[in-house]
Amino acid sequence: MILRQVRDTAADAEVVQELSFAAFTEPTAAPAPPEPTPLQLARTRHLARTDPGGCWLAESGGEAVGVVLSMRREGLWTPSLFAVRPSAQGKGVGRLLLERATAHARGCLRGMVCASSSPAAARRYRLAGFTLHPAMRLTGRVDRNGLIDPGDIPVHRGNATQLHLLDSVDRRLRGSAHGPDHELMLGHFEELLVADALAGSGYCYRDGGTVRLLAATSKRIAARLLREALARVPDGAEARVEYLTAEQEWALDVGLEVGLTPETGGFVGVRGMRPPSPYLPSGAFL
Repeated sequence: MILRQVRDTAADAEVVQELSFAAFTEPTAAPAPPEPTPLQLARTRHLARTDPGGCWLAESGGEAVGVVLSMRREGLWTPSLFAVRPSAQGKGVGRLLLERATAHARGCLRGMVCASSSPAAARRYRLAGFTLHPAMRLTGRVDRNGLIDPGDIPVHRGNATQLHLLDSVDRRLRGSAHGPDHELMLGHFEELLVADALAGSGYCYRDGGTVRLLAATSKRIAARLLREALARVPDGAEARVEYLTAEQEWALDVGLEVGLTPETGGFVGVRGMRPPSPYLPSGAFL
């Protein structure tokens, strides 16, 4: 077996996405992977550029059998993708990949990951020192009758001129900025919502019906941003809010107000820190 760094090429981005589909799709599902989205391909190439030491492919017999993508941002190490082809699971591929990726984390005092419900992933991240917090997701159609919001905190669309505000909120909540990841998210998510008032500040990315990332300096501002994001979900679209830990009851309350259904869904893992709050992480960019 050969381990090599993921390259910033279209070919490697497509291989990574095919591996991810193979690892996380039930065998009875569609036999052929769907076309990868522009964001999925861009995420791989972005991390291959910013964090080559944290992104590795495992190859055996000329076939890619495993991948890990990870990044370090100002002392915070975050795995973004960890996938092993089913035919290669249980053969030490995941252990070797994670060893290479954790070497990239050397010197980082904190870590955070969004993990699936896979027992293998949970075991691997626990062995890597993460405390795993069970998470929920909220899904369903938004009941607009439940969107009662005084609107006393102004929320407006954000843009690249406000990256300093976003990084400031990130540092306060998780000890590190997202830095270059915000530029990628701005280019691929439908909109960025920003609140900046005397009471505090925060931001939220929305893409269609999905809330991709939310961070705020208070629960009041976080709830205001989440209500605004859900109010902007297109009519008839399925809303989705993921990775709510027990610390995010403010988000659960908002979701229940507008008729969304809670269910268990994976873990938020942290090491050297508590789960940031009020905060809803992005599965890809944490």
